[in-house]
Amino acid sequence: MDTQLIHQFIKNALTEDVGDGDHTSLSTIPSGTQGKAKLIIKEDGILAGIELALAIFKEVDAGLKVDVLLHDGDVVKVGDIALTVTGSTHAILIAERLVLNCMQRMSGIATKTNRIVSLLKATKTKILDTRKTTPGLRYLEKWAVRIGGGVNHRIGLYDMILIKDNHVDYAGGISNAIKAAQQYLSDQNKNLQIEIEVRNLEELKQVLAIGGVDRIMLDNFSFENLRAAVALIDGKFITEASGGITEENVAEYAACGVDFISMGALTHSVKSLDMSLKAY
Repeated sequence: MDTQLIHQFIKNALTEDVGDGDHTSLSTIPSGTQGKAKLIIKEDGILAGIELALAIFKEVDAGLKVDVLLHDGDVVKVGDIALTVTGSTHAILIAERLVLNCMQRMSGIATKTNRIVSLLKATKTKILDTRKTTPGLRYLEKWAVRIGGGVNHRIGLYDMILIKDNHVDYAGGISNAIKAAQQYLSDQNKNLQIEIEVRNLEELKQVLAIGGVDRIMLDNFSFENLRAAVALIDGKFITEASGGITEENVAEYAACGVDFISMGALTHSVKSLDMSLKAY
């Protein structure tokens, strides 16, 4: 966990939510009231966000005592208790919504990722996330993908060169784009992997003739063309399939022999896992 990034995230989230005070709690519950609450799982899935929840409770009130009963990556069932928290009632109520919002979304992502990973068990293919994440939540969402058994692709624009169709078109072709990327890395003294997206077998043949990349993304290929592309690449480069891939067809894409499949749906349209924090 990147503690500095998480600290800033929690600080910003609490500022957004609390403002100048939780006036409902302040007006209805006497100062100094102590209480306890339990986090109840209301839907089957994969748990994610426990480590983050601990950081949130600590940030809100270091005096809160949290007993962790289940851990990130655990399979959970309806009615399971993930944790209990004891201490200032005001602090518990301030932390409640942020803990739930984060854990529900992270657990939803981890659950979906794990389901897809399970579909690919008989293959060598690994599942990748994308940059199709919620602004400000990318770190948490990609963390959840890892908890679910997936693999993170690049974190942002800064940690990999990914030459996509628009880059190729603006650069004046595949050869120009690859050579420019290589020159840029040399000039800037940077050590980044280069991946290039191809849209058809003809573009793939151009890349194979030029070389100079680490990974080839095969975008919106039919199953027939994807199998042909994997055969042409013949293990010389890492392969990644993308575009139009769903939970229903992911196993068929993996059967074509690619190393990775990237799916924006892991993060951009996932259903949160239902849970609640209840006093007891």
